[in-house]
Amino acid sequence: MSVTEINSPAATTRLSAAFRAPTAGSPPIWLMRQAGRYLPEYRATRAEAGSFLDLCYNPRLAVEVALQPLRRFDLDAAILFSDILVIPDGLGQPLRFEEGVGPVLMRLEDTADVARLSLERMRAHLEPVYETVSRLRAELPRAVSLIGFSGAPWTVATYMLEGRGSREFHLAKYWAYARPEDFRVLVDLLVEATVSHLSAQVDAGADVLQLFDTWAGVFDDRGFAAWVEDPIRRIVARLKARYPQVPVIVFARGAGARLAGLAQRLGADGLGLDPTVPLAWARETVQPETTVQGNLDPAILRIGGEAMERAIDDILAAWRGGRFIFNLGHGILPDTPPQHVAALVRRVRGEA
Repeated sequence: MSVTEINSPAATTRLSAAFRAPTAGSPPIWLMRQAGRYLPEYRATRAEAGSFLDLCYNPRLAVEVALQPLRRFDLDAAILFSDILVIPDGLGQPLRFEEGVGPVLMRLEDTADVARLSLERMRAHLEPVYETVSRLRAELPRAVSLIGFSGAPWTVATYMLEGRGSREFHLAKYWAYARPEDFRVLVDLLVEATVSHLSAQVDAGADVLQLFDTWAGVFDDRGFAAWVEDPIRRIVARLKARYPQVPVIVFARGAGARLAGLAQRLGADGLGLDPTVPLAWARETVQPETTVQGNLDPAILRIGGEAMERAIDDILAAWRGGRFIFNLGHGILPDTPPQHVAALVRRVRGEA
């Protein structure tokens, strides 16, 4: 089957329908980080791979872990198993994952370091990722969407400049506010890299895309407009020019009131909402303009029981009847019992 056939309007799934019209009955559901450490079969596959990056770059094993949650749960989409930091890794910035620390990169010091990064190297380096997308699409039923993804430029840049995860972003904000011309050089490179990375995923078979801007909420208005909105708007515009039929979801965590009108400003088809977004406000302010996705607190999924059931019912009551995809407000926590995920899916489906 060609990519054109895969992405044709006739290839309608429950997920793709949620971008076009109000959701009738139970909404489509998938979960951020649905393939991960909470599943024992994932832990076994990860051990076979040897390291997290080895797993990301092994198409056979990456397909396996992407399929694992679909074997257990009635989900409407698979998502590529990869990581947002394969872009800097592909560009040539050394990356490793340390147990108990997370990602560690040789941080960028100046624009000379940025100039040494290579889009051509990235495209070749990430070929195993695109092979994973192609193999995964071949394994999935036609009724199941395949989501490709990338980190948004600001969030990816924070890791490239800080050298690891951060909560204060001292170095990244210094570049953004004190060295904006230098920072623009890096962001422009990441815009090009992100368009290339996501385009290759669509060409390989992805039929929905998501941009993760995990640290979008750390800026003031001026910073948000310059370093969150503008790069994403440019990325979405170029993707839409190439693939107008492929929906794009933007997850700008912590955006808060800036979510009002954000989908229109970005040209996005949907917005992922984190758990802090009030349900009634989103129904009145965000959902009339776009598809809303979210926003169960992953901690409540981990807790399960009546607390989880109440939270699920609140989200369903607030957003059912509009364009709506059920999801978490961030990724599944590693110590979440799989039976809680099963119970979540049953309740969203109206089976519990």
